[in-house]
Amino acid sequence: MKRAKTFFARVLTLLAVAVFLAIWIALPWPGIVALAVALAVWMVATRRGRQTWEVTKVGLATVTQRLGSSSVVVVGIAGVVGVLVAMLAMSEGFADTLRATGNDHTAIVLRGGSQAELNSILDRDSANVVIQAPGVKKDAQGKPIASGELVVVANLPRKGDPNSDSNVPIRGVSEDVWNLRDQVKIVEGRKFKPGLRELIVGKGAREQFEGLDVGKSIRLAGQTWTVVGTFESNDALESELWGDTQSVASAYRRGSSVQSVTVLLDSPKAFDTFKASLAADPRLKVDVSTTREYFGKQSEGLTKVLRAVGITVGIIMAIGAVFGALNTMFAAIQARAREIATLRAIGFRGLPVVVSVMLETMLLALLGGVIGAGIVWIVFNGYTASTLGSNFSQVVFRFHVSGSLLWTGIKWALAIGFIGGLFPALRAARVPVTTALREL
Repeated sequence: MKRAKTFFARVLTLLAVAVFLAIWIALPWPGIVALAVALAVWMVATRRGRQTWEVTKVGLATVTQRLGSSSVVVVGIAGVVGVLVAMLAMSEGFADTLRATGNDHTAIVLRGGSQAELNSILDRDSANVVIQAPGVKKDAQGKPIASGELVVVANLPRKGDPNSDSNVPIRGVSEDVWNLRDQVKIVEGRKFKPGLRELIVGKGAREQFEGLDVGKSIRLAGQTWTVVGTFESNDALESELWGDTQSVASAYRRGSSVQSVTVLLDSPKAFDTFKASLAADPRLKVDVSTTREYFGKQSEGLTKVLRAVGITVGIIMAIGAVFGALNTMFAAIQARAREIATLRAIGFRGLPVVVSVMLETMLLALLGGVIGAGIVWIVFNGYTASTLGSNFSQVVFRFHVSGSLLWTGIKWALAIGFIGGLFPALRAARVPVTTALREL
């Protein structure tokens, strides 16, 4: 009977922990601040709360005497938070880079069923129909502002490793691209001239690959191309090389076809009209989306993988950190057994003991979380990296360690501290006073 009660109590405890974790994960920062304020008020305004504070002060005063074991908790949780935040920052930075590439003022048209530009092809007649569709903005001369584009992939040597080639996208664009993508600015050199074997390169691509400085020549498709400029756009386009559509098509034997048509809309509200017009045209079988929607979808696959890997690794490391916290706090409870027993003998109830032990563990966890998150923010925020997406060649992006990610890391740290301190705290409160005093 006693064993059944013990088993039932443990099951209830585990269920309570699971419920706490579910609520904790979903709780926004105002809710957690409210909990902290409520705890502080309880510790100031009630007798049990004041007892809790007195026990907590005694425990914190002895932390320096247990510096080695306490540092195990801090370092372990710092590692968990650091890895988790770094992986999520990679995911968020990649997604932000692609999302920033699009907007609601432009639309992109691909062949029906295509998942990306590399899988699409549109003949000249279809491209012309798209460009003339209702909803496309016209310039002062009445010409639709649109760009029929090609994206091909070339291999170039990476900086620092000339024997290792990586993919780089080369985008053929029309002269209207400057009105279409006004975020693109030439920061060195000049624009390419239509009809010539000239390229401008994104800042990200220039940082990753050899031979892309202004004035240099490179061999692509068996022909010599001259780099005449460098552009900045603060999005995924910085990973690309740009040239004239016809020149790129000629070099790569693409004829008069393009892979996509990007248009500037009269307004975001004109998108529905534009899309409906193309859907109703029997000559076309195309997919239409805003560039914001298109580039957002391109980031989904890899972003989900990065987040899943980060969370999985974080969980595995968190389990190890929990066991480290458990061992540390059980050892601390054992070392303070006489002290805790004496406090209980003079009138301190079990609740102050439980809360004080958990507070001590969570404060150590908070310190570890702050250290881990702080190191990642200092080292990785804005750090430039590159990756391969399923529908992209190499994309250069920057880690984005946002405030929400730092807060996520802190929440993980506190959750680990809660679990790591709960069971030692319960044990400290349950040991009979006479037994604790007799063992020492």
